Amino acid sequence: MGRISRKKRILLIGLILLVLAAGTGVGGWLVYTGRIRLNHPSPEKYPVRGVDVSHYQGAIDWQVLSAQSIQFAYIKATEGSSLVDEYFAQNWQDAHRTALYVGAYHFFSFDSPGQSQAENFIRTVPETDNALPPVIDLEYYGDKASDPPEREGVRRELDALIRALKEQYGKTPVIYTTYTCYREYLKGDMPDCPIWYRSVYAPPLVGPDWVFWQYRCDARLPGYAGNHWEQKNIDLNVYRGSYAEFLEEFGLTEKHTTTE
Repeated sequence: MGRISRKKRILLIGLILLVLAAGTGVGGWLVYTGRIRLNHPSPEKYPVRGVDVSHYQGAIDWQVLSAQSIQFAYIKATEGSSLVDEYFAQNWQDAHRTALYVGAYHFFSFDSPGQSQAENFIRTVPETDNALPPVIDLEYYGDKASDPPEREGVRRELDALIRALKEQYGKTPVIYTTYTCYREYLKGDMPDCPIWYRSVYAPPLVGPDWVFWQYRCDARLPGYAGNHWEQKNIDLNVYRGSYAEFLEEFGLTEKHTTTE
């Protein structure tokens, strides 16, 4: 066979590199926009599924949302020492009228004492039979990612919040977190709390100790308004085990729909 000239060889290599770059770019765009999903836990392995909601979802029709192949829902209740989610009371009441298992979560503030944050949550969230344990949402906000608060102070206030919620509700709180905050504030000295891990591009990296996994933050489901067009998304989560294990782990009993 005849030799390919140096000029043609360079041109061919350049063309191949261009095609590879284009393919990589298109693939990355498809993953970024959700058209290709690398992170899709199977219903067979993770049969217990749920959502977490806040004021971002706006008014929710819980009868419709609860019919979307989900078994649990976490509702934002409070943030810091004083903020209460404007939709919490209605969401809490309506969600408990469905067959969903329901819990409340608190968005942790790096700028407030743990005890006063606990008092805010306790004032807002009633003790309710057959409810999921409280959740503490530990993640960066504002400029905290670029200027992280020091570990010792965060752990002092976080531990105070954990103790107060456990004493009030008789259940160990779950900590929702990202890998960055897990590494910064929890790794190597874990509080005695289950972990709810946010990982929307790959399975959790924190080992076998996670109890919930938030695998998607851009889903669309029927049943809620969304306050603005960009807030039509909803978070999807799975529990790590079977339905029977889910009930046993959180001390729950079989629940049936009530519309009273």
